[in-house]
Amino acid sequence: MNDKTDEQEILMLDMIDRFLKKEVEPYAHKLEHDDTYPEEIVEKMKEMGLFGCIIKEEYGGLGLSTTTYARIIERISRIWMSLSGIVNSHLIMASAVQRAGTEAQKAEFLPRFASGELRGGVGLTEPNCGTDLQAIRTTAKREGDEYVVNGAKTWITNSMYGNCLALLVKTDSKVEPHHRGMSLLIAEKGPGFKVARKLEKLGYRGIDTCELVFEDYRVPADRLIGGQEGRGLQQILSGLELGRINVAARGVGVARAALEDSLAYAQVRTTFGKPICEHQAIQLMLAEMATRVEASKLLVENAARAYDKGERCDMEAGMAKYFATEAALKNATEALRIHGGYGYSKEYNVERYYRDAPLLIIGEGTNELQRIIIARQLVERNPV
Repeated sequence: MNDKTDEQEILMLDMIDRFLKKEVEPYAHKLEHDDTYPEEIVEKMKEMGLFGCIIKEEYGGLGLSTTTYARIIERISRIWMSLSGIVNSHLIMASAVQRAGTEAQKAEFLPRFASGELRGGVGLTEPNCGTDLQAIRTTAKREGDEYVVNGAKTWITNSMYGNCLALLVKTDSKVEPHHRGMSLLIAEKGPGFKVARKLEKLGYRGIDTCELVFEDYRVPADRLIGGQEGRGLQQILSGLELGRINVAARGVGVARAALEDSLAYAQVRTTFGKPICEHQAIQLMLAEMATRVEASKLLVENAARAYDKGERCDMEAGMAKYFATEAALKNATEALRIHGGYGYSKEYNVERYYRDAPLLIIGEGTNELQRIIIARQLVERNPV
């Protein structure tokens, strides 16, 4: 990075730290346990421009690098991971338009995404389709200047309080392979776009995650991203690389939170006449936790740099997502053990890390899938 970029990042991260300390940390514990949507915090995030983090400045965004964005997400997740999801899904949608949209679509929608006027996410997962996106059943049939959409989606973030989705649909159910019949629509809420119910979750609370039903929902044909049918899967996969970097950065944040809380607790909690940080068993756990955090951070930054260069980075993003989220899960578990009975109490944040971390190993492609992607890319990049 050049000096100007370095200075911009320092100022941005300092603003984020002050925002989190003043506006989020005092309220996160109660909001999370009550599963209450943080409306006031989201409005402040709009004012700060966080919904335009990686949208180009010419469209009203902040134009930040993915590396800076990942550092922002790490900081947010250290305090309350749910907020990072509110940004993530929205920016995957925005990224799809920024990378693959027509010039008219970019001019119309990116400024509205950047301001948060239009805020939402991606409509991918269905009741019988998660990792295998080619199995989606939601259809969009062209009728004149509109597409008529019918189907259902589930586990959709930002779908209750948001107002727009990048919606993955089948515009041709007969073509082989199936991905050639898949398209991506910019879908604003309207008649036929129904939120069926909010889903109750173990962790990742406070954020709206819902089931959706589309019944003769109409989308103007000029909202087809890129203006050509059959390219939806490729368009969204690029956004999912960004999503995996986001989830990996969340992993770093949760892993770091678990470490920092454990390190502080281990210095004040005493057993057998001395702080537990002086017991070798605790020292071994703390050392491993710290190493996981640092290794995860480096993998995330490597993936973010590759994404910024426009390089193919499914392997790098997969490595970061796999390792950092497993680190979060392991560190959350170790933090619970270090805190003992207090870790099991809702008075401490440790039990929240323990509930939040499992989502990370599932979301944006399971860690089993990430390992398959990594292995395939290793073979493809290293032929003999």
